[in-house]
Amino acid sequence: MERLESDGHRAYFVGGCVRDVLLERTIGDIDIATSAKPEQVLALFEKVIPVGIKHGTVIVRYDNESYEVTTFRVEGSYTDSRHPDAVSFIDEIDLDLARRDFTINALAMDRTGNIIDLFGGKKDLQRQKIRTVGNGYDRFAEDALRIVRALRFSSQLGFSIESDTMKAIRACRSQIDKVATERITNEMTKFFAGSSVKNGLVNLKETGIYKFLPIFSQHPTLLDMLPEHMEPLGSFDEVIAMFHFLKPDISISNWVKAWKCSNQIKHRAEKLVNSLKYYQHHGVDRWFVYQIDFDVHEKLMKLIRLLFQNKPLDASCFQQLYERLTIHSRKDLDIDGNDLTALFPERKKGRWIHQLLEKLEKEVVSGKIRNDKSSLKEWAKCNQQETN
Repeated sequence: MERLESDGHRAYFVGGCVRDVLLERTIGDIDIATSAKPEQVLALFEKVIPVGIKHGTVIVRYDNESYEVTTFRVEGSYTDSRHPDAVSFIDEIDLDLARRDFTINALAMDRTGNIIDLFGGKKDLQRQKIRTVGNGYDRFAEDALRIVRALRFSSQLGFSIESDTMKAIRACRSQIDKVATERITNEMTKFFAGSSVKNGLVNLKETGIYKFLPIFSQHPTLLDMLPEHMEPLGSFDEVIAMFHFLKPDISISNWVKAWKCSNQIKHRAEKLVNSLKYYQHHGVDRWFVYQIDFDVHEKLMKLIRLLFQNKPLDASCFQQLYERLTIHSRKDLDIDGNDLTALFPERKKGRWIHQLLEKLEKEVVSGKIRNDKSSLKEWAKCNQQETN
């Protein structure tokens, strides 16, 4: 900002980072609005990524951090309900703030800490209200994703939605169909991760927005199945796992396809569901503890708290069982596929090797046989006929 100002431009922190400073919350992304044109920003900094230069936005890499820097602008109509058809760059920030979605995001701050608040954003922060800048119908008609963003902020901040804004949401909610699914998924991921997700769920029901979301539109009673003691879910794979467990006839594949999620999210959701099902039938035993991957451990603990109130997980028991495990992964086995093919030279390589290793793995984990090569070979000789 000093560099922009030393070159004769004005620059302000804008949006969420200012809101979070005033709320004394942890700051996420830092966005900067400036009177400098994109080409002037390009000339001032060594590392600039022209991500949305047509609309005045570039990413400046500075001290190993990324900053979204956008030229003050006013916008034309939104034919695609996402991007303005045209933008005009301006010299003052006033009209730039007027185009923003909610008053609590239409705040600007200079680098000395002076706040520009043209629409009562600070008052709405104190009142804990989510209110559109200007006419809510116009804001939502420009980009219907703002409807979902209002719900997301209610979940993250615990704020209520101001009455006129709520009316506009109900009137414009069908326009959500025009929004790309990936954008909705991104917002709803943050929604379910909100520290006040229970408040967000109340608003999700009251607005009826769930009727316009993938899967929920066909299964409107899904939200009624959620536990009363709902808590934040930090990733969408947790969300999918939870809802699939509550309503198994909606497959994980259907969730992933409808919400356009990645294969990575699909695989993690499958891991979580498999572990939840095992816990449901067997509780905590050595095999349960052994199978849990590090990348889903905390997520699984949370889902068990939510879904099994009558069968809570004893964390100390879990830790004790883990420490007692003879092995912690298959690579710790004192036998491998090469040993098995050498042990049974008459058998062609095939699926039986994997099956036999898995059986050996379970026997060692359960403590039925020792993890030494001679014991493993002896067991394999006696049981290899059970594999295909």
